[in-house]
Amino acid sequence: MKIAITGASGFLGRALVSALHDRGDTPIIFARTQVAERNVVRWQPSEGEVNREDLARVGSIDAFVHLAGAGIADKRWTASRKQEILDSRIEGTALLARTVTGLETPPSVVLSGSAIGFYGSRGDEILTETSSRGEGFLADVCEAWEKAALPIHEAGIDLTLLRTGIVMGSSGGALKKQLPLFRAGVGGKLGSGRQFLSPISLHDEIQAMLFLLDNPIAGPVNLVSPEPVTNRTFTSALGAALHRPSVAAVPRLALDIALGRELVSEALLASQRVIPSVLETRGFIFQHRTIEQVLAAAIAN
Repeated sequence: MKIAITGASGFLGRALVSALHDRGDTPIIFARTQVAERNVVRWQPSEGEVNREDLARVGSIDAFVHLAGAGIADKRWTASRKQEILDSRIEGTALLARTVTGLETPPSVVLSGSAIGFYGSRGDEILTETSSRGEGFLADVCEAWEKAALPIHEAGIDLTLLRTGIVMGSSGGALKKQLPLFRAGVGGKLGSGRQFLSPISLHDEIQAMLFLLDNPIAGPVNLVSPEPVTNRTFTSALGAALHRPSVAAVPRLALDIALGRELVSEALLASQRVIPSVLETRGFIFQHRTIEQVLAAAIAN
């Protein structure tokens, strides 16, 4: 199959491109480059432009995977940064929707990025795809992000909304930043450590996307492992996996000073106990179900 990908240079995109190559698919990369290349479609989301010559050159596309968007916790949330986070998702998704629905031969399925930030911070409440949206900036972003993709569904194309959790891999994401601290023996829980997090191994994240390309499911799908854990449990498991102590603790005040209270509340200390009901119901098999398995896979790679 020919699979178009936005965000192909990111942590998830690179891994997905590699997996598609491995199974014999042809990735078509949507990129902001100015140079015409084989199997690349030039686009400029902020300007609402897709290069039509490139689209004609690559021919019909069987499916799209939309992963583009500015990093959530890469920088302090100033007003301008929050607008950038929102715009990078809405502009790209709206342009993708116009492009997909305008194709002479539309794809059979579109996987469009979202996140479990949709649910907000909910304590120890178990959250599934049928749970309501939560409160806060990230919930607002995720709701707008998903709504921007809805014209694809309205055009009769299977649209899957990828509500991704915390993807664990040593080459990117949150774990890449944490590993040096834990390897140095100074890693520890954040705040009280009682908040739930919902991780998924990079391997299972990518395999879930491939599964959804082959077995289209319309609507939201939680991409998380079946066993969410508290930050305290995660901290202990990561220390054990690295054979390092993990007794340090980062107090809430220090986090607020370093990163800003809003980002800390919604990204670092949010409690999200999310389970992948749709994937498990449809028969997807997780290779890494427990936090120990997730971390072992991440550290090994």
